[in-house]
Amino acid sequence: MSYKQTKVWNVDNLNDGYTSDPDIKEAALWIKQGEAVAFPTETVYGLGADATSDSAVEKIFKAKGRPGDNPLIVHIGSKKQLTDFVAFIPRMAEVLIKEFWPGPLTLIFPKRANVSEKVTAGLGTVAVRMPDHVVARALLKEAELPVAAPSANQSGRPSPTKAQHVYHDLHGRIAGIVDGGPSGFGLESTVVDCTGDIAWILRPGGVTKEQLESVLGEGSVRIESKKQKSHHAPKAPGMKYRHYAPDSPLVLVEDTKSLQQNLQEAKETGRKTVVMAVNEHQAMLEQDTDAFICLGSMNKLEQIAAHLYDNLRQADQWDADIIFCETFPKEGIGEAIMNRLEKASFQS
Repeated sequence: MSYKQTKVWNVDNLNDGYTSDPDIKEAALWIKQGEAVAFPTETVYGLGADATSDSAVEKIFKAKGRPGDNPLIVHIGSKKQLTDFVAFIPRMAEVLIKEFWPGPLTLIFPKRANVSEKVTAGLGTVAVRMPDHVVARALLKEAELPVAAPSANQSGRPSPTKAQHVYHDLHGRIAGIVDGGPSGFGLESTVVDCTGDIAWILRPGGVTKEQLESVLGEGSVRIESKKQKSHHAPKAPGMKYRHYAPDSPLVLVEDTKSLQQNLQEAKETGRKTVVMAVNEHQAMLEQDTDAFICLGSMNKLEQIAAHLYDNLRQADQWDADIIFCETFPKEGIGEAIMNRLEKASFQS
């Protein structure tokens, strides 16, 4: 499947007061007609298609080169749409919807039969979220149907936070791209399975464990471990396969002393290196590497999260033999940052 030209609609000046923007209407019409169209959300850019159509959803998998057993997240424009394809809404989900929707939180529900089996990878559940982005909301409102939308990148690559990232990865492979400017949070949504007595975080993201516990109660939220994941088929994206990875091997290093030692060893063996670290460590590291990419301040993890994928893509442009990246505490947003880095790393 290929397209002579991937159309780009520039709507980065759209605001909440939009009234049937012609570019949004055209992009929504293409989705209704079974095409795959990329669009921005507050997390990353998604590649959207009609979640009720097998043929439309198949275009997502083909364009991305995505494994068929990796389920997709369905995006909706209003809470009323839930009952159209969700069998029932657990009480825990009602609480989380009231507190965090629209926003970067995906919830797992028992599904109705009208959701494409390709979306759910044959599971009896479906992952759903309501994005908090003016362009995404406008597009979903115009489309008037549930839209399956994984990240709009080649499968396994760093997720796109700019329309340019989508164009680089998928130009000629998808029908169109809605350019709404850079995404906000920069990492994918938190995925929570709340079909049981405990809220299981299947993928950390924009809503932290601490935030979830603040409304559900302490001890009511747990994070699924790698060991637990191996016992069943994945219920959400990002659980089974290597994701978010640059082309060059990414190695995570816990402290600056070890990082300096690794750089010295690489230099002695003639390997080209890139270091990704916080600006507080730049002075002690940049003289020992071919390129230094500043992730931001260690005191502003939200900024590090927002630019992480962009920085991974920049690191790849150096065509290094190895990319070194320092690690972060697994607390708050740090949990999501480390989840992505560990999935992207050479060691995973």
